[in-house]
Formats: sequence, C-alpha cells, structure tokens
Amino acid sequence: MSSPKQDIILQLQKEVLSMQRLKKGSAQNLNTGLWEVEQAFPDHTFPLGAVHEFISNASEDAAATNGFMMGLTGQLIKKGTAIWVSSKRTIFPPALSLFGIDPERIIFVDLWRQKEVLWAIEEALKCDAIAAVIGELSELSFTESRRLQLAVEQSRVTGFIHRYSPRIENVTACVSRWKIKPLASNANGLPGMGFPRWNVQLQKVRNGKPGEWQVEWSGGQFRYIARPVISITETPKRKAG
Repeated sequence: MSSPKQDIILQLQKEVLSMQRLKKGSAQNLNTGLWEVEQAFPDHTFPLGAVHEFISNASEDAAATNGFMMGLTGQLIKKGTAIWVSSKRTIFPPALSLFGIDPERIIFVDLWRQKEVLWAIEEALKCDAIAAVIGELSELSFTESRRLQLAVEQSRVTGFIHRYSPRIENVTACVSRWKIKPLASNANGLPGMGFPRWNVQLQKVRNGKPGEWQVEWSGGQFRYIARPVISITETPKRKAG
C-alpha cells in the first residue's frame, strides 16, 4: 500500500506534467518505435504540444537533423499538415517520400529575414489546424523560445526548431535539445548504400533523463542499430619489450 505522502507526491507530479502539457493522453501519442528514447521523457512518452530544439554546426549534421526530424514529423502528419518556415530551405521536398511524407502535406514558407522567420513560426504554432511546425533559424533567445512554448501550450501543435550554427548554444524554454550526427550506412557490405543512420543525442530534456543512441530509418520506421561486440581475442596485442 502506498503512504499518504507518496499519494501526494504522485498527485503533484501529475499536476505539474499537466500544466506543462506533457501529460500522457492530453494529445495523440507519437509512436516513434524508439522505446529507449521514449523512456527518457516524462510519462515515457514523446512530448507533443511542445517545442523541441535541434542544433547542428555542420552541413552534414544539418542534413542528418532534417532526416531525423522528418521521421518524427511523418508520424504526426499522416492525416494532417505541417508548415516548414525558413530563410534558407535545406530540405529537398521529393526526399520527404523516403519518410512516408507526401510533399503536398508540407506548406513551405520561405522568408528573407530571421525576424520574419521567427514571427511566422510563432503564428504557425498558434494554429491548431496544423499538426506540426518546423522552423529553421540560427539564433533563439530564451524570451523568444518562451513565446513559442506558450503558443503550443494553447494550440497543442508540436514544434521542431532547427538551429543551424548558432553563435552560442544558450538556454531556451524548449522541452528538449537534440544533436543529430550522421553515421555511415551499409547495405550488403557497400558503404553509403543503405538506410539513413544517425547518432541521436538527447542533450537536455525537461523532467527527463538525457541519453544517446544509434538509430536508422528502414521499413518506414526508426530502428536501433546493434552495436558490435568486440571479442577480447580481436583486440590488438602489444609486443613485449
């Protein structure tokens, strides 16, 4: 039997999660297929109706980040629409089909100035008819990120903010911060010919536990990559003397 003190703590935890819009069941559940990743979040559920921050500092990392975000977005817009806002679009629309996304379900908004990009992202996040919003920009202050988070707490829209080569990796109000790096693919021993693979690092997560995993996109879903087990006999031996 649980004690009255334990019951109070559990109730408080539920209320806190509810206020932060992370409570399971408050929106549709996102089945990422990545059970270990989901365990890092409160209620062991990928937070929807929240803003997630992705940071990349090189072009190859940006491409990997876009791929990983598209894998997540594809689960959200099976029957909905997403808006992609940027001043320099880094995605090739036909490539979206690799992640099960009909390019016609993505509304691309290309703007010139960062201030315009930020304004469009915030306005899109306020629209509850949208399933997801992807925004590409470099800088995002805490105050600006707080406005975005407040917007999704009302609309229940999920936001992915991709910051490419920011001057500083400052603190934001986003629920999580990710860094995605590409890994070499492999098909029948031919490097570069297989499914997209990434090293996924969840650096920060509110009320959760950060972690790092290696995953790939195959068969229309995320899958973990089995890490090779190195035998002791395979390790190089030092010569004596």
